[in-house]
Amino acid sequence: MAPPGKRHRAPSTKIQVIKGRLLKFQAKYLTTDFAKRLVLDPSWLWVSAILLLVGELFVNVLVIQRVPYTEIDWIAYMQEVEGVVNGTWDYSKLKGDTGPLVYPAGFVYIFTILYYITNYGRNIRFAQYIFCGFYLVTVALVFRIYSKSRKIPPYMLIFICCTSYRVHSIYVLRLFNDPVAMMFLYLSVNLFMDGYWTLGSTFFSLAVSIKMNILLFAPALLLAYIASQGFYGTIKQLSICAGIQLLLGAPFLLTNPVAYMVGSFNLGRIFLFEWTVNWRFLSEELFVHPGFHISLLLLHVGLLAIFAKPWFRYMKSFAKLQPTGVGIVSQLLLLPLFTANLIGVAFSRSLHYQFYVWYFHTLPYLLWSTPYSIWLRLCILGLIEMSWNTFPSTNVSSAMLHVCHLLIIYGIFSKRNPPKDLDININKDK
Repeated sequence: MAPPGKRHRAPSTKIQVIKGRLLKFQAKYLTTDFAKRLVLDPSWLWVSAILLLVGELFVNVLVIQRVPYTEIDWIAYMQEVEGVVNGTWDYSKLKGDTGPLVYPAGFVYIFTILYYITNYGRNIRFAQYIFCGFYLVTVALVFRIYSKSRKIPPYMLIFICCTSYRVHSIYVLRLFNDPVAMMFLYLSVNLFMDGYWTLGSTFFSLAVSIKMNILLFAPALLLAYIASQGFYGTIKQLSICAGIQLLLGAPFLLTNPVAYMVGSFNLGRIFLFEWTVNWRFLSEELFVHPGFHISLLLLHVGLLAIFAKPWFRYMKSFAKLQPTGVGIVSQLLLLPLFTANLIGVAFSRSLHYQFYVWYFHTLPYLLWSTPYSIWLRLCILGLIEMSWNTFPSTNVSSAMLHVCHLLIIYGIFSKRNPPKDLDININKDK
C-alpha cells in the first residue's frame, strides 16, 4: 500500500512522450520570435546558408540547362594552355584568339587540368558543371565567413544568391578565370580567420598565381602579418608567397624570364575602352592616357595610406583577441581586407564585366560596416547591381558606380575605429 498522502503516478506512454517533445519543439521553434531570429539574427545565419546553398545547386543546374552558353574567353584559354601541352614554355609564344597569355603560371596549370578533363576544352557543358562546383564552393566559403563573423543579418544572403544574374552568368555561362582565383582567395581568408597563417598564405599565393587582381587585398594582409606574426613571422609568410610564385613560374622563368614577368604581371597593360564599365563618361583619349593611369595610382596609394593606421589598429586587436576562439573577432580582420580590395576596385584603370566577382560577395559586409540606414545600404547595393547589368555601359551607369563606391568608402572611413561593443559581444559569445 502506498504511503498516506502519496498516489501512484501512471507511467508515461510513448505517445505522451512524443507529444511532449512536439509541444516543446513547437514552443521553441514554431513561434514568431524564432522566425524573426532566423531572418534577423546573425547567429542563426547558418540555417539560411544551408537552405540557400541547396537552392543554388538547383538554380545553377537550371541556368546551365536552359540558358545558352556564351563564348568569350574559354576557347582562348584552351588555346593558350594547349601551347604548354605541346611543349612551349616561352610565354611570348603562348596566345589565343583574344591575344597573348596575360595570366600567371597558376592559371596555366589549373586550366591545363580543365583542358584534359573537358576533352581538350571541347566538352563545354561539363566545364559549366565544373564551374557550378566552383560557384558552390565559393558561396559556401563566403557563407562561412559571414556566419563566423556575425556581421550581417541572414536575410542578406538572399541578396547574395538571388539578385545577381550577372554573377551566375560569369561563373556558369562565361567560364572566366576570375571565379577560380576568388575561390582560392576566400579559402585563404577562412584560414586566416582560424589562425592557419602558413596555409592561408599558400592559398593566397595560389590565388595570385591565377589572376593578379588578388594583390588588391595585399596591403591589408601585410598589416595583418606584421600585427600577428611579428617581423620574422612576416618575412616567413612573404617568403612562402614569393616561393610559391617562383616554384609555379620556374619552367617559364628558366625559358624566358623577361617574357614571363612582362606577360603575367604586366601592370601597364592597356585595356580596351569599349569594354569599360567604370569610365564610360571619359573620352577614349583620356582613358588611355598615361597621366590618367598615374593619377589613379596616386589616389589608390594615398587612400591606402589614410586607412593604414586604423587598419593596423584593427589587426593588432585581432591578433590579441584571436586566441579567444570567438568568431566575431574575425570582423577585425575582414574589414581591412575587404576595404583594401574595394579601394583597388574603385580606382582601377578599367573594370570589365567579369571583374564584378572581385568584390560582389563582400559588398554586404562592407555596407553593414557603414553608418547608413538599412534602406540606403540596400539602395546602394541595388544601384551597383544595376550598373554592372547595364550593357553596354553608359555615362550614367559608370558615374553611378563611382558614386556608390565612394559612398561605401566614406561610410567605412567615418566608422574607422573598432566598434566599442565588440568586447561585450566577445564576452557574451564565450
